[in-house]
Amino acid sequence: MPEIPRLIFGGTNKTMSTAKPESGRIFQSPVLEALTKTHIAVPLVIFYGIGAASGYVAVHILQLHLVATLSLYLAGALFFTFIEYTAHRKLYHMGTAGSPRKVRMQYVMHGVHHDHPRDKKRLALPPVVSVVLASLFMGLFYLVLGDSGIAFGGGFLTGYATYLMVHYAVHTMNPPKNIFGVLWKHHNLHHYVGDSGAFGVSSPLWDHIFDTMPVDPRKKVASKA
Repeated sequence: MPEIPRLIFGGTNKTMSTAKPESGRIFQSPVLEALTKTHIAVPLVIFYGIGAASGYVAVHILQLHLVATLSLYLAGALFFTFIEYTAHRKLYHMGTAGSPRKVRMQYVMHGVHHDHPRDKKRLALPPVVSVVLASLFMGLFYLVLGDSGIAFGGGFLTGYATYLMVHYAVHTMNPPKNIFGVLWKHHNLHHYVGDSGAFGVSSPLWDHIFDTMPVDPRKKVASKA
């Protein structure tokens, strides 16, 4: 399963540096610590599977029109990119000034990833947490949209699985020499230039819309030359 991103995006595996430990520790309890990690194949199978099953249920059981199902599916996937951007910007990079509790919460949720960006087992939320959140979202979509919410939610969870695959690929593979390389460059700006921008991972769309695109340092140098 981890080879699938390489086949899709066309990159090569990164050689991991040994200068810094690959993984940081969050909890002293070995049980809690284990629950913060997951093999990337687990959430990909879960959420691509639910996404596909939702599409099947919408068309073959709920008898939604195929075109309507595809439209809802795409709308759900697009909506996920907005939620991904908003959560990354407002929750994962929340203000923590004067609040040790917020500092700790932010580190547990996301800060450890910035300290250890190549930790393969922390490039996705633990399945227990993500399944609970996915269930809440699917329930909300069904409550608001009725049967259409199944197709919309399927697209949303497919968007989430795609985000996980992109995030895993960016941190474990060298940038491919094709159109997907834009995603590597964009996320690397967030990690290595400034974490006050480039919040989108699966797409830079919302960074352009909300003007949170950081300036590429190479362009700064070129403008001064």
